[in-house]
Amino acid sequence: METTSPDIVALRDKAVGLLEKLLATPSLSRSEDKTAPILKEFLESEGFEYKTKGNNVWAESENHLPGAPVILLNSHHDTVKPATDWTKEPFAATYEGEKLYGLGSNDAGASLVSLATVFATLAKSETTLPYKLIFASTAEEEISGPNGVASVLPELPTPDLGIVGEPTKCQMAVAEKGLIVIDATAEGVAGHAAREEGINAIYKAMTDIEWLATYTFPKMSETLGPVKVSVTQIEAGSQHNVVPDRCSFVIDVRTTDRYTNEEIVEIIDQNTRSVIKPRSCRLNSSGLPADHPAVLKAEAMGLERFGSPTLSDQALMSFPTVKIGPGDSARSHTADEYILVSEIEQGIRTYLELLDGLKL
Repeated sequence: METTSPDIVALRDKAVGLLEKLLATPSLSRSEDKTAPILKEFLESEGFEYKTKGNNVWAESENHLPGAPVILLNSHHDTVKPATDWTKEPFAATYEGEKLYGLGSNDAGASLVSLATVFATLAKSETTLPYKLIFASTAEEEISGPNGVASVLPELPTPDLGIVGEPTKCQMAVAEKGLIVIDATAEGVAGHAAREEGINAIYKAMTDIEWLATYTFPKMSETLGPVKVSVTQIEAGSQHNVVPDRCSFVIDVRTTDRYTNEEIVEIIDQNTRSVIKPRSCRLNSSGLPADHPAVLKAEAMGLERFGSPTLSDQALMSFPTVKIGPGDSARSHTADEYILVSEIEQGIRTYLELLDGLKL
């Protein structure tokens, strides 16, 4: 694919202008109805017809070869709630030097506007692309909700590759851990704490929690490492003098490509006495083989390839995906979240280089 070199600074400024509008507009998960029109306006101003479903907005290129493979450029425009210790206005675009502060600036506004700008540049070019591009700005990513990318994918031609925009310092996550959240309940028998009565549900839960804290799943993933299990919440008891008959706790499991989510649930169930109930097994791990064209292109670009411990919309995609974008994951969900303007420029350059000559 030979294209005229775009003016990167002009593209950066366009992307930053879009991000400023988004940052000034609250877009908490399930309440993205104010930022969706901003994205529609951007696509329309660039000359594209867009489609919508709920608060999801997408557009497709037309300047591709017949029967060309499909590449999905996806990121999200929802955010978490602002932390309580922000010192700046979270719903505003505030500058200090080249730092652009605002809720969602890093996660994942910078990736979103970089992908939007790259899509508009390539899809408007006079060059016939070797692939069909779809740009999708989706909702509810932060809660893995049903009205986000999961609701959009059935409306699209099946992608041959998904490029998911998230803050990775523009390095490439070629694999990502999945997630299972399990509600567990240890059941005992109530009794008076002063007498030898009852069966203490807390003690039963402690036995299971000790196993969860010390057990190592034997299969190790080359890219994602071990399965990670954490007990993150616990609740029991009604008053000091009553032996509790019930202790509930929550298990957070970060899964790898060496087990299915269902296999992990079965192993935990077989080794604990508590009643366990997974909330969902749909958030699977993902990974690309070392010889995939996107991985080889990243290698040629000198990008670091790694396995990501954090969850994204990749978990809802059943086709090959990579996760890459400007910004630093360590800034996500923190007070005074920011992105550097230079990082947005880096994101645009990286996406353009990754797509240039990519053959699927």
